[in-house]
Amino acid sequence: MKQKHWAIFTANTSHTKDFINNLLEGYLPEGFDELKDKEGALLSKLAVERFIDIEDRHEAKIITSNSDQSLKSMSSGEQKKALLKHILSSNPDFIVLDNPFDNLDTTSQEDLKITLQKVSEHTPIVQLLSRKTDLLPFANTFAKLEGKDLFFHESVSSLSDNTLKDHFQGDIPKPINSYKIDEETLIALKNVGVSYSQRPILHDINWTIKKGEFWELRGRNGSGKTTILSMITGENPKGYGQELYIFGRKKGTGESVWEIKKRIGYFTPSMTDKFTGYHSVSHMIISGLNDSIGLYIQPTEAQLRLSKEWLKLIGLWEMKEELFHDLSMGQKRLIMCARAMIKHPPLLILDEPTAGLDDDSAALFVALVNKFATQSDTTVIFVSHRKEPGLEAEYIYQLEKSDIGSTGRVLTT
Repeated sequence: MKQKHWAIFTANTSHTKDFINNLLEGYLPEGFDELKDKEGALLSKLAVERFIDIEDRHEAKIITSNSDQSLKSMSSGEQKKALLKHILSSNPDFIVLDNPFDNLDTTSQEDLKITLQKVSEHTPIVQLLSRKTDLLPFANTFAKLEGKDLFFHESVSSLSDNTLKDHFQGDIPKPINSYKIDEETLIALKNVGVSYSQRPILHDINWTIKKGEFWELRGRNGSGKTTILSMITGENPKGYGQELYIFGRKKGTGESVWEIKKRIGYFTPSMTDKFTGYHSVSHMIISGLNDSIGLYIQPTEAQLRLSKEWLKLIGLWEMKEELFHDLSMGQKRLIMCARAMIKHPPLLILDEPTAGLDDDSAALFVALVNKFATQSDTTVIFVSHRKEPGLEAEYIYQLEKSDIGSTGRVLTT
């Protein structure tokens, strides 16, 4: 009898956590009779974080005892590979995969797919995925999790594709105050190199970013993307003594990190994934004017009007008084993207902004970023492990790992 493997498509409104818990605790939904009285194991980002927490608290290696590295120090791909090896050593009856390819570069994704293909020959697999391109080739039973309800489909093609590519009507709102930037070149890295504990990270990086350009920054896990971004934002001390120019000034010539940061709009999902403050949707957007996450002073009438324009653009005006805390993940990301752009900063950095989003939410986010690039003078740097459909970046800066540190080159789009 052919081994059964499930592919469960999720959206950002799906009750994924409850579904996974039910599977692992034996409260099986209809269509999973084959897993009755079976013991399952979970491969997910949350499971990795749980083991990291255990290792930190006990100061001991749990699933990396045969490695020189702790789980925490590994790349995302290495962490998932180590966890999968640990899971397989316990011989589970089935394995649940929760978006296993999120935050993995293409090489790590392919490595994991090869491993899972071998595992699938003897172990049933339940894959939860939010992006259709992540579908494992051996999946043969398909369903969609809508809220708490599971609906089975004959094939992947029968799953409706409602991807929205041009959702936003009208132009992006003008800022209250404009930045005056005389320099044509905003950022310049010239022969920049970085090492940590004698381990080379970057080697001879040459990258010039000019006013109004739209860049995509690509590279494998551990290739130094985060290191470069932290140098651009002024936070990384490795920039001192190097040919690094930020808004026309060489790093270390008297500028403060605050002076740099106030000219940069920045968003990465970690800013809000663990954010527990209770602020209204409207106030969260306005907080971008004060470089805070959440508003802690009374907004002005001009700020409230600007917030209204932004919320109307992204289709969330009716939710202005809702708590940001209660929004879906996709809605939160749109709000934070608008917050980062509300000042029309000279430079906007979006670090893995679509990680964890479903196809429709990611398409909306990409459409909004494209709009920023075409309707403003803001320079955009979009960082992603996956090639996002519809992203209209003009230039790509590709980092390539090597033994002497990652090197960089400009690709044509």
